[in-house]
Amino acid sequence: MIFHQISDWNDAYANGPNIPGGERWPAAWVQPAQTYRDALQGSGRATLDVGYGGRPRNRFDLFGPEGRPKGLVVFVHGGFWKALDKSFWSHLARGSVESGYAVAMPSYTLCPVVRISEITREIAAAVERAAAMVEGPLFLAGHSAGGHLVTRMSSATSPLPDDVRARISHTVSISGVHDLRPLMKAAMNTDLRIDEAEALVESPALLQPMPNARVTCWVGSAERPEFVRQNALLANIWTGLGAKTCVIEEPGRHHFDVIDGLADPRHQLTRALLSP
Repeated sequence: MIFHQISDWNDAYANGPNIPGGERWPAAWVQPAQTYRDALQGSGRATLDVGYGGRPRNRFDLFGPEGRPKGLVVFVHGGFWKALDKSFWSHLARGSVESGYAVAMPSYTLCPVVRISEITREIAAAVERAAAMVEGPLFLAGHSAGGHLVTRMSSATSPLPDDVRARISHTVSISGVHDLRPLMKAAMNTDLRIDEAEALVESPALLQPMPNARVTCWVGSAERPEFVRQNALLANIWTGLGAKTCVIEEPGRHHFDVIDGLADPRHQLTRALLSP
């Protein structure tokens, strides 16, 4: 028999130190994101820093296709709820934009200034504001902590209003963290301040899916075992609760390059996200 047990919770969720050349990220995203943002601004198809709340980071960038959008994609970034902002990811809008969709990318207030439950409410406000600007079906995608946040939007206790929930066609969680309880054992919880009560109401894997939820859980096969486990966990539980779910382990991808497919309209990740 083979038993599995985690003895080092910090290492279990440490990505950079466990990826060859991992120190290149997040800096490796800065220039591609800036170049894409500049290009769409130059063509009049980028609206930057749209406000959705009263805090300084309550802003999103909106990128538009040529012509009328077919719908709206909202991409929520990761960083363990305590790092990074919308400026690192602009180039990942390319796949959806070239497929005819508008893409909103929000920043949000980070821990420890707020707790995760407040970030959940901020993302709901961002999605609602962006949805008011673009008609049509709504597609949610998020990476790592962002995967948690978009599946939280698709849970039965989502803070989104009913009319916005009804527009969600598909939610894709990329390397998402769907059960917050293990992070209570990691050093990062000094900033996150997750306690048992918050974990129970903010972990999508411990919640019911919203009616008619369709969720894809996508992870790289070369990721830390905890991310692979967390990926399968949500789909396993929500399938049993009536959601339509899919699990994908993309061969050879690690935590930082697993999102690259979003920049390519032909990549399976983009095509899966936008599938009807």
